[in-house]
Amino acid sequence: MSSHTITTPAVCLTAGATMPLIGFGTHPLRGEEATRAILEALDVGYRSVDTATRYRNQDAVGRALQATDIPRDQIFVTTKLPPDAVGYERETLEKSLTDLGTDYVDLWLMHWPPGGSAGVSAWEQMVGAREAGLVRAIGVSNYRVALLDELHRATGVYPEVAQLQWSPVHFSQRYLTACTGRGIVVGAHSPLRSARLSDPILARVAAAHQASPTQVIVRWDVQHGVAVVPKSSHRDRMVANLDVGWFQLSDDEMTAIDGLTELE
Repeated sequence: MSSHTITTPAVCLTAGATMPLIGFGTHPLRGEEATRAILEALDVGYRSVDTATRYRNQDAVGRALQATDIPRDQIFVTTKLPPDAVGYERETLEKSLTDLGTDYVDLWLMHWPPGGSAGVSAWEQMVGAREAGLVRAIGVSNYRVALLDELHRATGVYPEVAQLQWSPVHFSQRYLTACTGRGIVVGAHSPLRSARLSDPILARVAAAHQASPTQVIVRWDVQHGVAVVPKSSHRDRMVANLDVGWFQLSDDEMTAIDGLTELE
């Protein structure tokens, strides 16, 4: 257990919502296990919860939101539109709101490019949902830069968040720079699952700060301005993943971790 106060950095999205840079990932938790884990996460200090229609746990997230004493406006809730729901965007969102037991979600993401396309018609519906106040921010997940630009060309609106699988082995300075230049915050899903936690560089950096390799990865994301959603159903790991504000990676350490990428 941490012996000091845990603070979570946040970023302001282009439409004005403030998103914590460290959130709690809920995939593949379901049912009572999911509700218990989310309540535990909220108790240790998380104020951002990431779910999706496809995770089939929005009702479990909703039960946690109803059970906690933390006001709804202090919890940032993300959910996602499945690509096969194109044409049924409003119905899908209303089902999400019902399952979550809330009048709005803080961030609504297009989960995958529908059929490999940008999904302009769905994006127009998402923009409309934001204008109607049903969602506070909109974004995408698993999109290439070319598709981000296609959405902008068609509607004049860039996603506020572009979430993708992201860890040191997936690091792309080109993608990060492209998003930052367009006012888009990069989000990291599966940040620990695909990382090589036993890598000697991570081990060396972790030992230098008396931190764990997982804490180093979360800290590396935060210092890049990337919103990360680690998942654990164990309280001690939840705390560790959130508690990364007490150390700072040097420029050399950041560069060394960037160099673990397996992307060309």
